[in-house]
Amino acid sequence: MKTQLATMTETDSKIKVLVVDDAAFMRRAVADILSSDDGIEVVETARDGLDGLAKVEALRPDVITLDIDMPRMDGLTTIRHLMIEAPVPIVVLSSLAGDGAITFEALRLGVVDFVPKPSGAVSADIDQARQNLIDRVKMASAVNMHNIRRVQLLSPPTDGEGEADGKAPLDYLVTLGTTLGGPNTVIRLISQLPPDLPAAVVVVQEIAPKVIDDFVRRFDEQVPWKVAVGRDGEVLQAGACYLSPLGAGLEVGTNAEGLPCLIAKGPSDEPLNALFTSAANVFHQNTVGVLLTGTGNDGADGLAQIQNASGVSMAQAVDTCVYPNLTDNAINLGVADVILEEPQLPEAITALMEE
Repeated sequence: MKTQLATMTETDSKIKVLVVDDAAFMRRAVADILSSDDGIEVVETARDGLDGLAKVEALRPDVITLDIDMPRMDGLTTIRHLMIEAPVPIVVLSSLAGDGAITFEALRLGVVDFVPKPSGAVSADIDQARQNLIDRVKMASAVNMHNIRRVQLLSPPTDGEGEADGKAPLDYLVTLGTTLGGPNTVIRLISQLPPDLPAAVVVVQEIAPKVIDDFVRRFDEQVPWKVAVGRDGEVLQAGACYLSPLGAGLEVGTNAEGLPCLIAKGPSDEPLNALFTSAANVFHQNTVGVLLTGTGNDGADGLAQIQNASGVSMAQAVDTCVYPNLTDNAINLGVADVILEEPQLPEAITALMEE
């Protein structure tokens, strides 16, 4: 009896995963990869979105790995149904991970992560992706699903309607820092922030460099802000939002004419600290630093530097985060002047510039 009870407890503690992919080989390969970890149990596989929806209802898995390009019901349609009918952490595993527009849409709808599918049917390639996939599934199982929501976007502006005209003075700089699980929050925040503020926004987030151009192009089409990739040497303009992946090491500086610009420093162990600190060095008391949901402990030192420069440091309230680590660390260290739930952040940022 004791042995049976121990076995049941061990099984119950495993992360239960449903693998959804139209390719039989890939279903087997992904299931084998995940099952090789003692902490994961693949409870079933599904051949497309319709099959997946039925099995989610019956099995209630902890995490789903989901392909995008499938017959009958594709991955994006499946995500839309799941987020309404049976919310569950979704890790997209797709050969379309290089398509930034699809990545944008998947993250907007609420997927936790987007992982490239092994590029070929060779064991060496699959083995190379093995640990990354296992780690991503484990992290997905730890998310707070209550805080994952699709971003409702308004109809895109036409002919520049609603966009900032680029003539507003650049008085403030808003810096947003986030890691895993953050892009969905960034999309929502920017979509709700008025574009006519006398400010630029610089965002450093976790996103694959190879998708950033298409991702930003799609983002720009959906919000009234001018959204652009943050590039080395680019002069900051009011009404513009500049996005960068963590690995670019994007910072803020001044050019030869003394104008505030972006500087790409390359890989850094603490890219959020570097962004916040550099922003404070240039914009001083007119710096707003916002630490959003994410894993790790980066960003707290940078918020402290914004405080020292008499700027405003903000942190997303832990209970509204998908992953609480980043903001929890900063709040515990006392470096957040303002702690707000996610829906309150756009209004608070706007109010700072209307005082």
